Amino acid sequence: MRKKVIAGNWKMNNNIPATVQLISELKNKLSGSDVLVIVCPPFTSLESAKNQLAGSEIKLGAQNMYFEDNGAFTGEISADMLVSAGCEYVILGHSERRTIFQESNDLINKKIKKALSSGLKPIFCVGETLSEREENITEKVVELQVKEGLAGIPESDLSNIIIAYEPVWAIGTGKVATPQQAQDVHEFIRNLVQKLYNAEIASNVVIQYGGSVKPDNAAELLSQKDIDGALVGGACLKADSFVSIIKSA
Repeated sequence: MRKKVIAGNWKMNNNIPATVQLISELKNKLSGSDVLVIVCPPFTSLESAKNQLAGSEIKLGAQNMYFEDNGAFTGEISADMLVSAGCEYVILGHSERRTIFQESNDLINKKIKKALSSGLKPIFCVGETLSEREENITEKVVELQVKEGLAGIPESDLSNIIIAYEPVWAIGTGKVATPQQAQDVHEFIRNLVQKLYNAEIASNVVIQYGGSVKPDNAAELLSQKDIDGALVGGACLKADSFVSIIKSA
């Protein structure tokens, strides 16, 4: 039975005091949940978040990393830096990284490999743009992203990877894929993982949905057969709405 996983991607929000406040509220409102909860604050707040999460079941993740160990890469953060800051997870291939920062499938693949070799668990994001959906090439786009993102990654590592399907047209737009639209792509991804690896790995891989997940649509999305959780954006910045989504899971 796959565990439900709810991750909050804070994006470029919350300074250190706001981080401490939000995590404090989350800890007070969450107790005894059997859902895996991950928070992903900005880099500047990771140390404070780690300290605030001490003794909590909530896990810490980062929003990005580079694939080199160290060196002249101004502005970048290495896997080792994230591990030393207390991270267990890292979001890789988010649509904003793909579109705004032009990250390729090959670059994302290098990041996934480095994260895994460093003991981090990637939340590997895939998804199509609005024009790609309108052209009816969603499956083609997602298949290429999954195949190239997971290229050269052995089956022994798949248990440490979460895949997040996030239709780009539904991120931060207020639009949301219907539960059936989301389920169809999740099922497609699971079948693709089966082709690339095997049935057991496919049945165990966690696939989250991301794209304007809110308290009022979370339950229906999360009730779909192949949707194992959510990668939450804006709604994770308020403790009440994030906890409501977690309880829906």
